[in-house]
Amino acid sequence: MSGRVRRKQVAAAMAAAADAPPAEACALCARPLGRRTEWHHVVPKSEGGRETVPLHPICHRTIHACASNAELARVYPTMAALLRSEDIRRFVAWIADKPPDFHAPTRRKAS
Repeated sequence: MSGRVRRKQVAAAMAAAADAPPAEACALCARPLGRRTEWHHVVPKSEGGRETVPLHPICHRTIHACASNAELARVYPTMAALLRSEDIRRFVAWIADKPPDFHAPTRRKAS
């Protein structure tokens, strides 16, 4: 694809994204989104996933700290399945009263 055509496609996609209403709440913890939003592939792209959901950065890091891409694809293919995980439920209960832009170091799950 030539550079000019590609630039037009990118510009059109960016314009469409700018016109789209902003997401209201985090798909994991349901708190209002803050200044930073990260988009999470529910099923990782490497496993064939396409659907994305908006998350707080801390929520996104927690998901990847608790489950590998293979686990996300096989065991937790939906956000509802992910919310059934004990580690994720504990995190959501802990983060519930924090402000939208709250940040804390994320630790990996002990193996």
